[in-house]
Amino acid sequence: MQHETRRAARESAARDLGAAEAGGGQRPAAAGRRSRKRTAWIVVACAMAVILGAAAWIGFRALTVKAELESAQRLLSSSDSELTTQERMTRMGGHAQAAASASNDPIWRVAEFIPVAGDNLRAVRVASEALDLVANELGVPALAAIDGGGEGSPFTRVLPVLAAATPDVSAMAASVADAASSPFLIGPVRSGIDQVDAVVGSAAPALELVPSLLGSDGPKRYLLAFQNNAELLALGGSAASQTLIAVDGGDIRIEGQASSADFGQDVAVDVPVDQSAIDLYSRYLVDHVNTTMSRPDFPTAASLLKAFWERDISPGPIDGVIAIDPIALGRILEATGPITVGDVEITSKNAVSVLLKDVYTWWDPYASKAEARASDAFFAAVAATVFDRVASGTFDLKDMLWAVNESIGQGDILMWMQDPQAAALLDGQKVAGVLPTDNADTTTMGVFFRDASAGKIDYYMKSAVDLSRTCSGSESTFAATTSLHLDISQEDADALPRYVKSAVWGSKQFRTEVFVYGPPGTTFTGFSADGRDIVPLRTDITDLGRPVAALQLTLRPGETGTVTATFTGSGDFGPLALRATPMIHATDVAITDTCG
Repeated sequence: MQHETRRAARESAARDLGAAEAGGGQRPAAAGRRSRKRTAWIVVACAMAVILGAAAWIGFRALTVKAELESAQRLLSSSDSELTTQERMTRMGGHAQAAASASNDPIWRVAEFIPVAGDNLRAVRVASEALDLVANELGVPALAAIDGGGEGSPFTRVLPVLAAATPDVSAMAASVADAASSPFLIGPVRSGIDQVDAVVGSAAPALELVPSLLGSDGPKRYLLAFQNNAELLALGGSAASQTLIAVDGGDIRIEGQASSADFGQDVAVDVPVDQSAIDLYSRYLVDHVNTTMSRPDFPTAASLLKAFWERDISPGPIDGVIAIDPIALGRILEATGPITVGDVEITSKNAVSVLLKDVYTWWDPYASKAEARASDAFFAAVAATVFDRVASGTFDLKDMLWAVNESIGQGDILMWMQDPQAAALLDGQKVAGVLPTDNADTTTMGVFFRDASAGKIDYYMKSAVDLSRTCSGSESTFAATTSLHLDISQEDADALPRYVKSAVWGSKQFRTEVFVYGPPGTTFTGFSADGRDIVPLRTDITDLGRPVAALQLTLRPGETGTVTATFTGSGDFGPLALRATPMIHATDVAITDTCG
């Protein structure tokens, strides 16, 4: 009995020990699991802290970049006259450099690998770096070279700066274009990178060409044609005064000047011109230097001007032709300041009236050869004086850039280049003076004028053009309504100088031809008129790939005449736009497109 009792006690103790050992083994395993969970949460918390910290750091950097870029933008658009262009560019460069530095740290660069958001960060960084490059490696040293004095002309001094910056700008242009190609950019980033892309993308090829245009690789000769808007032609006005400019290694000088009296008349130059142009504008287009601007196609005019000069004035080669009118000259005087020719001060305010009205009260070219020579000499002196200001760098760069850009936009400056690479740079730009050949980007209609009075009456001519588009099914109808108003009384017309009056009718009446170019792919369908003496000339000609309606208005002083030409066509059409003759009094334009 005692033996059994002891055995039961041992078994009970063994069970208790086993249970104790089993319980002791479970407690360390649970503790291990809890320890691993705590470690995981610590890692996650640390990772989140790093991510949040990096996000906060990038956010702080982004605010810095935003502030610096906005400061640079304000300096660029500011009209504060207390700052010189050099000071403005230097300050802008400081802000651009700060923006580039803020967006170019390791954390920012790593974050650029994040899908979607990274594309936006990259675009901001690249835009900042581009502005930094343009301002500090190009703008500031270029202005220092221009303003710093030293040997040679400002353009000679700036050539090494352009040569040094061009490779970096070209590489940066590719980076900007790549960043701008992302489909994930948000609105503000998209707007900013697109603006930078437009600037750097156009600057890169220009920088590659400018040294050559300035004669870095050998002498160049450019023919500068001054248009007279008081005697209207499609591209602006008669090209009666011309200047040949020689460029060599950045040194620029006038090599020759000529007026219409120095050219042979009634003998056509040997330049191939479409028969459609001859049919519209007559042989005067090719056998009178004054009327070379009749067709709204500057390559045609430039080829003719080049041929006239090389035939009648100097046989040497001409590398480019530039046309400019007194309207553009007035803007340029904003940058150079007033000039004095003889006892006449010409400013940005009075340039147009002096050159297109007042000058005809001082000399009468009909009176004698001496009077004609005096008039020609005055125009030549104006051209030479303005040229000296520009060639010597005596101008405000910001104002000059505005003057040139505004004049190109209004059609007051046109350019043609012989070199294929330079020509390719101009292709598609308004400065090339070429009508678009399709309707992809815009549906551009042309309304152009030509004086047929043999006078200088167009200082008093005012114009308005209304364009419209309506649709019926797949067909579009385009209408151009053009009004001309001769804004002078008969009494004042009678008192005009003889040279301003019509060589045919005196002050009794004046005649203007209107050429309406329809959109490519359309057909002329009709015209209507409202006026005393309006007749169609040709409506059956296609020129420059477009249907053309040529109409003639004869106006007495104070009269108004209105013509409407319509065209129809099917297909895809871009937004409606107008290309027109640049007028002394800017044309009033209205455009209505009911097709959406």
